[in-house]
Amino acid sequence: MNWTQFKGDLKQVGGKFKQKWAKLTDDDLLLLEGKKDVFLGKLQERTGLAKDEAEKQLDAFVAKLHEETHAALGK
Repeated sequence: MNWTQFKGDLKQVGGKFKQKWAKLTDDDLLLLEGKKDVFLGKLQERTGLAKDEAEKQLDAFVAKLHEETHAALGK
């Protein structure tokens, strides 16, 4: 799944990001509507993760949320 596809599901899953990475703020989550690289930088800043690890976790988390959301909606 790519970032553009995920952005369509954002309103349904945005709060789950704060459950996974509690140090993210509401303002940080607004970056989800922007570019992935900007959000990724904020995730690194808030969590202290290395760039590669942050991107790996973000991609895996987004893919999981996408699957869960579409399964719940019967898509």
